[in-house]
Amino acid sequence: MAAQNPFAGNAAEADAGRGLFRIMCGPCHGIKAQGGRGPDLTLGVYNAGNTDRDLYRVIASGVSGTEMPAYGSRIGDDNVWRLVTYIRSVANRREVPVTGDAAEGEKIYWGKGGCGNCHRIGQRGGVMGPDLTLVGRKRSIEYLRRALDKPNADLTPGFYTVTVVTKQGQKIQGVQRSFDNFTTQFVTADGKVHSYQRDDLQSSERSYTSLMPAYTSWSEAMLNDMVAYLASLRGEAGK
Repeated sequence: MAAQNPFAGNAAEADAGRGLFRIMCGPCHGIKAQGGRGPDLTLGVYNAGNTDRDLYRVIASGVSGTEMPAYGSRIGDDNVWRLVTYIRSVANRREVPVTGDAAEGEKIYWGKGGCGNCHRIGQRGGVMGPDLTLVGRKRSIEYLRRALDKPNADLTPGFYTVTVVTKQGQKIQGVQRSFDNFTTQFVTADGKVHSYQRDDLQSSERSYTSLMPAYTSWSEAMLNDMVAYLASLRGEAGK
C-alpha cells in the first residue's frame, strides 16, 4: 500500500472510482453512497477510521465480523485507491441542521414512541428491527427523518415482513430472518424466533414492506426531537 493516496483530489480518478463503486459497493451502500444495507458513506465519518489509509485498509482487507468483504486481491491497489478517491469526493456533504432536543427524543423513543420494543440501543431494547446503536454515524439526517415519515421508502434489506398461517389457522406476523423454498424463519415483537418448514404451514408470504408504523400523526416538534436523538447515537458510552 502506498503511504498516501496517489489519486487524492484527481477528478478523473474519482470518476473511475465512481464506476467501480456502483458495481461493487452500490448493492450495500447505495449507488450514490448514501447508504442501504451498509452505512451512508457521504457523512465523512467512518467506524474504522477517517483517513485515506483507513478507508484503503477497510476496502482492501474487509472488516471481520461484518458483511464488508476484502477487495484488495480482486481489484488491485490502484482501484482500491480510486474507490477511496471517489468516496472522498462525495463525503462531507452539507447536512440539514438538527433542530430538535435529543434529550426529549430519548424520552419519546423509550416511552410514547415504543421504539425500544423493536430496536436495540446498546444492551437495551428489542431485536425485531435494525440495531440503532450506531445509527447516527451511519445515516444522514434526511434518512432518519424519512424513516419516521415513510418507513417503506428505503427499507433496510433483510428486514421484510413475513406472514404465516399455521395448519391450525393461526396467523403470525414478524420480521424475516430466513425465507426460502423450504423454510421460513422470522422474529416477532416479543423477541421470539419462529421457524417452520413450509410444508407445515397453510401459507407463508413475504412482503417488501416494514412493520414499523409511519409516525405521520406526530407533531413537527416530536419528529425533530426523535431525529435529534437518533442522530446522537454514535456508540459512545451512555448513548
